[in-house]
Amino acid sequence: MLAATDRLEFKPPPAPGLLRALALALLAHAFLLAALTWGVHWRREVATLSVEAELWSALPQEAAPARVDVPLPPAVEPLPAPLAEPAPVQVELAKVDIAIEQEKLRLKKQKEKEQLEKKRLQEKQQKERQAAEDRERKKVELEKQRKQALLAKQEAQKIEAQRSDNLKRIAGLAGASGAPDARGTALKSSGPSGSYAGRISARIKPNIVFTEDVAGNPVAEVDVRLAPNGSILSRKLTQSSGIKSWDEAVLKAIDKTEKLPPDTDGAVPSLLTIGFRPKD
Repeated sequence: MLAATDRLEFKPPPAPGLLRALALALLAHAFLLAALTWGVHWRREVATLSVEAELWSALPQEAAPARVDVPLPPAVEPLPAPLAEPAPVQVELAKVDIAIEQEKLRLKKQKEKEQLEKKRLQEKQQKERQAAEDRERKKVELEKQRKQALLAKQEAQKIEAQRSDNLKRIAGLAGASGAPDARGTALKSSGPSGSYAGRISARIKPNIVFTEDVAGNPVAEVDVRLAPNGSILSRKLTQSSGIKSWDEAVLKAIDKTEKLPPDTDGAVPSLLTIGFRPKD
């Protein structure tokens, strides 16, 4: 309490006329604000000035000529309006249609041409096949005729050999031997007749299948054992020709033959040695 009292005692007194000074300051600012507002409004007003001037020509000029009325030309009839041109769109469509028709026609002709070429090619191939078949048929016929002629020749030779053997046998029945130059007293020789080997070869050779071309004419000898009725019991290659395919072809032909004919006297030898050459 004492400290607060001491401060109040030493506090300076308030200044006199504070309210009056504040009111005067507010009034001065109000006047200043009014003066600024009037100054801005004065500058916004537009001043209208009126000016007059009289001009005189510096040089004399001649006046324009008087007006003259010129008669108007006679009225011209208007030209008839040109015909309206067709729409370009229709012309373009017509051109497109023509182009399409031309392309269709071209494709049709091309297809017909291709079909004609295909037909000609087929006819040509058919003719070539027919010609090849004809050539093959003629070749087969010629081969058949050649074999028939060979068989006929062999058969004729066989008949001639049998005739000769019969004549010799008839002579043997009269007391002669089986051979004209024989000196024995037997009615017939112990071995097969001279034509028997040819008959055996003629029976076996048609069964030989061999198409190779070989050098020379080598011989392949085979021992063949026969039954009394002529059936082949066995066969054995005793001498090779040096060509394996020819040896095998001969053995297969003997197996295919199965049975051999008897000799002219009706007998069948138990063992035969037969030679085969590829070019005979």
